Amino acid sequence: MRYAFLFPGQGSQAQGMLAEFAQTYSQIKQTFAQASDVLGYDLWQVVQDNPDKLNQTEITQPAMLTAGVAITRVWHSITDSQPHVCAGHSLGEYTALVYAGALDFADAVALVAARGRFMQNAVAAGEGAMAAILGLDDAQVRAVCEQAAQGQIVAAVNFNAVGQVVIAGQSLAVQRAIALAKEAGAKRAVPLAVSVPSHCALMQPAAEQLAKYLAHVKIVPPKIPVLHNVDVQTHDTAEEIKAVLVQQLYNPVRWVDTINAMSVDNVIEMGAGKVLIGLNKRIKKQQPALAVFDPASLEIALTTQRLNQ
Repeated sequence: MRYAFLFPGQGSQAQGMLAEFAQTYSQIKQTFAQASDVLGYDLWQVVQDNPDKLNQTEITQPAMLTAGVAITRVWHSITDSQPHVCAGHSLGEYTALVYAGALDFADAVALVAARGRFMQNAVAAGEGAMAAILGLDDAQVRAVCEQAAQGQIVAAVNFNAVGQVVIAGQSLAVQRAIALAKEAGAKRAVPLAVSVPSHCALMQPAAEQLAKYLAHVKIVPPKIPVLHNVDVQTHDTAEEIKAVLVQQLYNPVRWVDTINAMSVDNVIEMGAGKVLIGLNKRIKKQQPALAVFDPASLEIALTTQRLNQ
């Protein structure tokens, strides 16, 4: 059976993530140690003991990338079974590129830490916001944002599932959009606890910095196809991959389209938590979906793959 690996982004991090995994598999701490050498601080200690620091964007990003890579290393210490395609949600796209062999892990750790700094510095604290809108269709959310803008920036940025869209922009515009969404019949319209309004036009300055940084990063053709957030396409050249990574910062994450474009029998989320599997149940209800985040879930996923071979 054909399957896909999915890699989560920011929002899936949690204090103590992968602790149980690390008790059984040495690859977890070894991978975090490699990342720590790049970053100049103990990333594993932050993940286990410092939730406030973990939630800082420039630390969350390398933490989540490292977690995803560590789990894939455990997977391949047990089996040589590989997915037919990969995708990552926002930051997770970088993890997918590492797994697919397009991007060196150490280079990726430094890259996403820089990406996090660029994003944090692009918008002053308190000036940007994000919110989740549940129960409206995509067109309704776009209309709400257009009405709420009033000369400011607010846009639909994460098309996560049917009836589940995230908006981002300037704080006051997002507040107006929340109110208008409720008036339009949204089941929920709630601010998200984030400090950076990702994937909207406010990230243009960060994208310009990222483009300069990427100019010095080595990227090679991926060995496994990676579907990208911006255009739901695969790309094989360094120039194309770098271009879509830059565009990703200020364009929507087309996650529903990404999942629907995958011609696979089942999907496996590789990272901390089960956020993407939850979305998958709303996008493709009949498609089997598993998450690997501890030894027990790893065994379930491995057994499922063996039975389906």
